[in-house]
Amino acid sequence: MREIEINRKTLESLIPINKKVLFACIGTDRSTGDSLGPLVGTMLYKKGYTVIGTLHNPLHALNLHETIERIEREYPNHLVVAVDACLGKSERVGKITVTSEPIKPGSAVGKELPLIGDIGIKGIINVKGFMEHAVLQSTRLSKVMDMAEEIAQICDVAMKNRTNGKNALLEQDA
Repeated sequence: MREIEINRKTLESLIPINKKVLFACIGTDRSTGDSLGPLVGTMLYKKGYTVIGTLHNPLHALNLHETIERIEREYPNHLVVAVDACLGKSERVGKITVTSEPIKPGSAVGKELPLIGDIGIKGIINVKGFMEHAVLQSTRLSKVMDMAEEIAQICDVAMKNRTNGKNALLEQDA
């Protein structure tokens, strides 16, 4: 899976102007680190975007399967942009990445969940490698909030400026 650090131009190039978009923001507010998705979802919902996964109505491991079925049924022609927190190497904490492929939620904590999204946005909120559940619980809320605001802003600007341009992920390989 090809993944690059996100910026507005990269995301703009991945979202065609003629496509309806649904943001699927994964996580729960019961864990500070895992609240990134619902925070982004709430921010985007307040801006008027179509969103599944907010602080009040989270998209998480317990409802992921039925939500994917709902998306297929109710939003068949939408491009799904999945947003989720993840763990990574210490030097990558705070980075936000994008891929033109689905993401696999829960992989950092060993959960076997289905893939979701046509585009995946991941925020690396803390370090992977030891006691992942505790790491998610002890992640600083200020870090998660800053990253959520940045992702929501990038998504908002990209949606307003999207084009039918070339795929920036492919351009990186050229």
